[in-house]
Amino acid sequence: MLTSAEPRPSVCPNSSAIRTSLSCASVIAAAALWFVPPLGAQTTEAGQEPPPAQLTLKGALMQALQSSRELALARLRANVADRNAGVARARFLPNLFTGSGAGYSSGFPQTPGGAAPSLFNLAYIQTLFNPPLRGELRAAQERTSIQRLETDRTRDEVMVRTASTFLELSKVRHALDLLRQERSSSTRILEVTRERVGAGFELPIEVTRAELTAARVEQRRLQLEGREDALEAQLRDLCGLRPDRHIDLAVTDFANFAGLADRPLGELVELGVQNSIVLQQAELEVRARQHRLHGERGGYFPTVDLVGEYSVLAKFNNYDQFYRKFQRNNVNIGVQVNIPIFSARTKAAVDLAREDLSTAELELRAKRSRVESDLRQQARRDRELEAGREVARLELKLTQEDLRVLQARFDEGRASLRELETMRLEESNRWLAFLDADFAQQQARIELLRSTGQLAALLQ
Repeated sequence: MLTSAEPRPSVCPNSSAIRTSLSCASVIAAAALWFVPPLGAQTTEAGQEPPPAQLTLKGALMQALQSSRELALARLRANVADRNAGVARARFLPNLFTGSGAGYSSGFPQTPGGAAPSLFNLAYIQTLFNPPLRGELRAAQERTSIQRLETDRTRDEVMVRTASTFLELSKVRHALDLLRQERSSSTRILEVTRERVGAGFELPIEVTRAELTAARVEQRRLQLEGREDALEAQLRDLCGLRPDRHIDLAVTDFANFAGLADRPLGELVELGVQNSIVLQQAELEVRARQHRLHGERGGYFPTVDLVGEYSVLAKFNNYDQFYRKFQRNNVNIGVQVNIPIFSARTKAAVDLAREDLSTAELELRAKRSRVESDLRQQARRDRELEAGREVARLELKLTQEDLRVLQARFDEGRASLRELETMRLEESNRWLAFLDADFAQQQARIELLRSTGQLAALLQ
């Protein structure tokens, strides 16, 4: 693994050696240790800087999932959807109401609602058969499942964002290590060039050229340091760490990761279609609207409710004047059946539900086609970036071999220091190009894993 504490390799005798030495080649698969020490359990004395948090990729992902506000909000929304389904389900469960009151009657005893006035009443109602309400209930249950899937989608987004931030931060830190060494080489080249110009062996324009090279190295270093600060702050926020906490990245190999997406194109597309959260949500929405249409069509049938009522009546409401027999305690229980004869609302509701279903089916077909197309593009892009990474690796290997030859010539006195430092500068540029190509390929691999439903393998 290439770190700031180790010298940068200058030779690469074979392909396997460079694969071992390039830490960023396997940085996407980093996960062997949990964060060391515990991230939230340490305290420091006043005036002391808190110890750095050491994270692996797996530890960062677990911390982000535990600390994510977006994921917590998605879970709450799923609970709200479940409670909405419970409200619809309550109509088919027992419902018991009670109340009391007193009022004076002059003439026939009745209340504004049409019921007989009573001192105390107890009412029971339970829907036994109501197709429109049953359709609404089943549609609400399907939409609860949709919201649960939305929680999974949010979880995957948090994981992708955390993994990408972790990997880019690792790449930037490796690049900064290289640029610090590159700055040393450019400084030595500038010094040698000035000496040669002073001795009359070079034109003054060569000094300007060397100064420009050194200025470019410094500019890129400053840009990467700013990017490092931004990425570290973003990773702290994702993992729920204190703003003043420095993060050390513990990177190790995870050999099983590389083969997760190395599958035939057709198999990846099929796997992505099966595991696509977008398609699963669209299919559930179609089912929800099917339930709604089926329920609305049942609106032409009678509805059946189980009802019961107990009431305590009083004589001062004039019951004995209008009824032959007055009874203080009264109980009524039975089944209430409503038979629709003509319902304009039912026909309109059926037409609306049918159009909604047609819309959802069309959206499902469009999303399926789009998902398949996106998966093919992602798989091809992954292959292309992998090929680009291999080109960058071979270019680096070739430059290192050239450097090894030039180093031997320098040791024999047949090459100048300026030539050697220029070649080292070229090697650093090849390293930076390789790190960029490696990160791009690994980032595309993460997106492909999410699309195919294999992202959870990062937590194993």
